[in-house]
Amino acid sequence: MYYNEDCIVGAKLHLKDKSVDLIITDPPFAIDGDKLHKHYNRNEANVIVGYVEIPKNEYKDFSINWTQQAHRVLKDDGAMYVVSGWSNLLDILLALEHNNFEIINHMIWKYNFGVNTTKKYVTSHYHILYCKKQNRKKTKFNTHCRFGPNEKNGNGGSALYSDLEDVWIINREYQSGKTKNKNQLPKELLKKIILYSSDENDLICDFFLGSFSTAKVAKSLNRNSIGFEINPIAFNYQINQLEKIEYGDMLINLKKPEENLYFNQGKSWSKDETNNLMNRYNDMKMKRITNKKAFEILSEEFGRGRFSILNIIKKHKDNHSKTKTSVQKTL
Repeated sequence: MYYNEDCIVGAKLHLKDKSVDLIITDPPFAIDGDKLHKHYNRNEANVIVGYVEIPKNEYKDFSINWTQQAHRVLKDDGAMYVVSGWSNLLDILLALEHNNFEIINHMIWKYNFGVNTTKKYVTSHYHILYCKKQNRKKTKFNTHCRFGPNEKNGNGGSALYSDLEDVWIINREYQSGKTKNKNQLPKELLKKIILYSSDENDLICDFFLGSFSTAKVAKSLNRNSIGFEINPIAFNYQINQLEKIEYGDMLINLKKPEENLYFNQGKSWSKDETNNLMNRYNDMKMKRITNKKAFEILSEEFGRGRFSILNIIKKHKDNHSKTKTSVQKTL
């Protein structure tokens, strides 16, 4: 369900406690967003009118009030992503702390163009605050939803590691000649967040729907969504656009992560498994197989990462050496 209402009032009326799996939201920045086109030298002919900005002197209380409702409706194992500029970021941070949110990561989203400047550096990034409720140990996170642990990127490094870094380089989407909202998040950014922090059929909430980008991508990934938009012109236009999207249509072409070869990753080593590992390793050394090749074979056989196997072998050798020294001293 979507509501053409103020999100603070609307959340109190329509959302139950702990009913939402994930919150993704891009609140107003309190920087005269309705006049930003003058700085970007942008033609506003195709931009939907009626954007509602928050006065700077009200932003602190506004941030506290909407994040209070966000905390109330979020499930205990849920997460919230807040997109913010830097100008009034402090108000967002203090509001999150005030309402018992804990920041898990503070991401930087680097985009492809900013405001032209001559007397200062160009601003070409936003902040993304990835949060959970304080004192909640478990938060849903699908580590291998996009890349398997063994996949490589174009530079030969870990694709998963690169994808999990906290600096995201994702271009904004050009929509020349199309009807659009003042600002909207790119599909690739939203897809990444939704895949990592939700499952199919989960409920995703956006307190500031704007262009309905969160709702559109959520529906395309077979998630449910709910949210609020105070601008009636934007609300009516985007509701009609959302109805044209079919549930799950983005899943058809979604990249499947490669199979996890480290099927025993994270599990404790049993005594029998350790003995089997040492027997296989010693056998390969007798056959003059290099350590690099031996570790590749052992990783595949035991479903463990190279460093896990290396640590067990080193630990076993150290214990053997200590035992041998102790026996020699006794003799």
